[in-house]
Amino acid sequence: MPQPIGLFGGTFDPIHYGHLRTAFELWQLLRLQQVRFVPAANPPHREQPLASPELRLRMVRAAVSGQPCFTVDDREMRRTGVSYSVDTLAELRAEYADRSLCLLLGMDAFLGLPHWHRWRELLGLAHIVVAHRPGWKAPTSGPLGEVMVDHGTGAIRDLHEKTAGCIYVHAVTQLEISSTELRQLIVAGQDPRYLVPDEVRQVLLETRCYSPAQ
Repeated sequence: MPQPIGLFGGTFDPIHYGHLRTAFELWQLLRLQQVRFVPAANPPHREQPLASPELRLRMVRAAVSGQPCFTVDDREMRRTGVSYSVDTLAELRAEYADRSLCLLLGMDAFLGLPHWHRWRELLGLAHIVVAHRPGWKAPTSGPLGEVMVDHGTGAIRDLHEKTAGCIYVHAVTQLEISSTELRQLIVAGQDPRYLVPDEVRQVLLETRCYSPAQ
């Protein structure tokens, strides 16, 4: 069976090294064929991004341009309406009927999963991989605890041998960078160098998309 495809969604407002390092570590660890970054046009679970969809897509493309294992999937930018992950996964499952798909989530996103649109359908379409901080323990009760009992696995081979249906949890290096604090830093006139790739920094300086005037 071909190697799994990793799917990393988010608003990426803006994308930064925290996103990139997590994706890279999971690519290596899980032996993924690639990681697709899927920027959300209209995220349902948070406030609307400050940067436009076109600009966020441009920054993501700039961020991943030097890494062959990373690619950008702009389907949510092209689709009208709210950017629901279940719709994106259904489209990808139709395209890759016999391929393992891995939805890569951070700890906070995973804990909020029961609030997602048709969230119980996700495991019928893909595996869920949770990147967490060292020392964090997965829920043992409530809706997430139940799905962990039914779908949890500690074997990477399950992600390769099955096309969907498993939850795999693993610690990754946590870079303490948040998009919110990064935007505040830029608004305050500080340089985001070393927090974002140089290509993204160049876009930020050129467009001044987070300046107070915007």
